[in-house]
Amino acid sequence: MKTLFKLSVLGTALALAACSTTTTTEVDYKSAQRGNALEVPPDLTKLSSDGHFSIPGEATSAAAYQKDQTAGQAQPETAVNAVGDVQIKRDGNQRWLSVNRPPAQIWNAVRTFWENNGFVLTTDNQRLGIMETDWAENRAKLPQDIIRSTLGKMFDALYSTGELDRFRTRLERNAQGGTDIFISHRGMEEVYSTNDKSATRWQPRPVNPELEDEFLRRLMVALGVSKERAAAMVQANPHVPAKAATAPSASPAAAAAAASGVAIEGDALVLSEDFERAWRRVGLSLDRTGFSVEGRDQKAGVYDVRYVPLVAPDAKKPGVLTRLFKKAPETQSVHYQVRVQPQGGRVMVRVYDAQGNAAPARDGNHILQVLADDLRQM
Repeated sequence: MKTLFKLSVLGTALALAACSTTTTTEVDYKSAQRGNALEVPPDLTKLSSDGHFSIPGEATSAAAYQKDQTAGQAQPETAVNAVGDVQIKRDGNQRWLSVNRPPAQIWNAVRTFWENNGFVLTTDNQRLGIMETDWAENRAKLPQDIIRSTLGKMFDALYSTGELDRFRTRLERNAQGGTDIFISHRGMEEVYSTNDKSATRWQPRPVNPELEDEFLRRLMVALGVSKERAAAMVQANPHVPAKAATAPSASPAAAAAAASGVAIEGDALVLSEDFERAWRRVGLSLDRTGFSVEGRDQKAGVYDVRYVPLVAPDAKKPGVLTRLFKKAPETQSVHYQVRVQPQGGRVMVRVYDAQGNAAPARDGNHILQVLADDLRQM
């Protein structure tokens, strides 16, 4: 698509080369068409390439729902981080909303929020408390130049940012009977896969906390907070820079573990914090790193997660007729349990298979390393 665009507007571009261009950092997914299916879905990139750790395949999109009109109006301000029954909370670099309404009461409003922002939901599971959007392009990142203005919307589809975003929303009932809402981002970017730049492939790109913040702010507005107060609440809870290691003699891995309170010891990921905080952070890390969470039991400290085999990036595609008349082989998912258990003033995270036996060392170690790398960034 990039090549097609370059060829189609080359003459115009040369003629207008002297004209300046501007870009915007605003968010606009409404004008984007549904994201194309990726050649390689975002997976746990640090895991072995034996095909056990990619995210699930396509899911059926949720049907459109009418806009929920039950969101309450903003109440008098009680604190800089709370308006009415909506509060923003922060723990390190993790932020989430706490709403004094049960999950069932706000589920439709959250669903409508994502649809109004231009997304299609590929996961809409109220039983698990999880929504996930399809891959979409932030069209606000396209250059707002004279070429695009001249060609107009007729050729707008030829423009591409080379980036796609997906968001997962997790709703959990808290101890007060309200709802904690977590939003996590995952990104992909298109890169050249050959030296002559004749082909491209998709690969994961880093999590963007600013995008997570922007949609938390927008969701607060959808739940009844004014735009000004929502912006102030986000700004009043800034991200905390990662702590620098203070022991120059320590190895990089040891320094990172000491600074973050995250370390791997034997078959366990060790978190130097209380259980409630560890449970919440592990849940967000599972969302960010692409695990499909099929169940969770906070009392038992267990997340049930699922994978499907990964399609190799250089796998040869079947021909058109083959794809039309031959059903693709079904992939078998792999289930694991990620257990979060308090022990001796710390929290131990271990990986088990679906039957409750210790996971194979290679697989378990890879999963723990992926979680450790992400948790150290929070």
